[in-house]
Amino acid sequence: MLYKSIEFRNVVGQKIKVTEIPVLETNSIYYFMTKVRLESFITNLYHTPQDSTCHSFRTYKNKNQRTSFYRSVWFSQFQR
Repeated sequence: MLYKSIEFRNVVGQKIKVTEIPVLETNSIYYFMTKVRLESFITNLYHTPQDSTCHSFRTYKNKNQRTSFYRSVWFSQFQR
């Protein structure tokens, strides 16, 4: 299972780190939806001041997506 992380500074100048981003193949059926959710998550973090400087993309997806989609991406995709 491969993960990546991203560090950036938001509008206010806070250093924000996003961890546990899955690395998916571009031909994966989950690639597009994961990419869209990640862009949405980062845009939200960029434009609003944060109390915490480290955020988990996996936790965000677990809270904000249907359970079936979350499980299919995180459990079946990486069990190879």
